[in-house]
Amino acid sequence: MRKADLINQISDKTGIPKVDVLVSLETMFKEIKQSLINGENIYIRGFGSFITKKRAAKIGRNIKKNIAVEIPEHYIPAFKPAKEFVQEVKNKKFDENVKFDD
Repeated sequence: MRKADLINQISDKTGIPKVDVLVSLETMFKEIKQSLINGENIYIRGFGSFITKKRAAKIGRNIKKNIAVEIPEHYIPAFKPAKEFVQEVKNKKFDENVKFDD
């Protein structure tokens, strides 16, 4: 599902105009990004958490030049689904004819 598909589904189910749904989603994404940039985690009960994870400094390798490269410590965004969310997905019976995109 793409963002446009999500906007269409929310608009169809709620009756809210697509433009308003788009503005709301874009604002939500912007706020999530800004909170993570500011070092704040976001916890949404029953859905999951948007968090930042710390990656330790390490030595990598530039394969083309065959030299060691130092990769500094850095933070990456991550999503951790809530237990209820995970259970719902685990318990879902999928149609065997449905193909998943990789």
